[in-house]
Amino acid sequence: MAEPAGAARALSNLIAAIDRLARGAAWLCALATLACVALVFALVVARYAFSAGSQAVQELVVWLHAGAFLFGLAWTLREDGHVRVDIFQQRFPPRVAAWVEVAGGVLFLLPFCTFVVWMSWDYVAASWAVREGSREPGGLPALYLLKGMLPAAAALLGLQALAQVLRALRRALGGADT
Repeated sequence: MAEPAGAARALSNLIAAIDRLARGAAWLCALATLACVALVFALVVARYAFSAGSQAVQELVVWLHAGAFLFGLAWTLREDGHVRVDIFQQRFPPRVAAWVEVAGGVLFLLPFCTFVVWMSWDYVAASWAVREGSREPGGLPALYLLKGMLPAAAALLGLQALAQVLRALRRALGGADT
């Protein structure tokens, strides 16, 4: 009897750890969004009040925007904020709906995340190998960091998908939800 309770506790701890990681990424997303808004405001003021601008700051806005979206993915999944069609699932009993969620995660979301990491790996590695920078004069020097966000965000989304699948599996088998 102690083994299943220990396994259930370990599973709950794993799900909670993944959720904390996604919550941390959500904070990065929020900070990136706030910084993006502030920089766009500063760029507009600089352009119209002082006829000045900065290629590096313009690129930083794009980087922050990309980071906000990429690192917001996992938390959006955690909070069930992603777009999906629940026309059929809302009519299902809770256990059937949970099995549909398990199937969707295992058959579609986890393979998609794996595919994105796999397909972007060489692209990102090549960029890191040459320490790729902006092609624009005055641009940011570390473009490889931006490119590195792609597999990192896909891996984080994959971890959150795993947590969601485990959570749904627990519901499908009649256990408590975390």
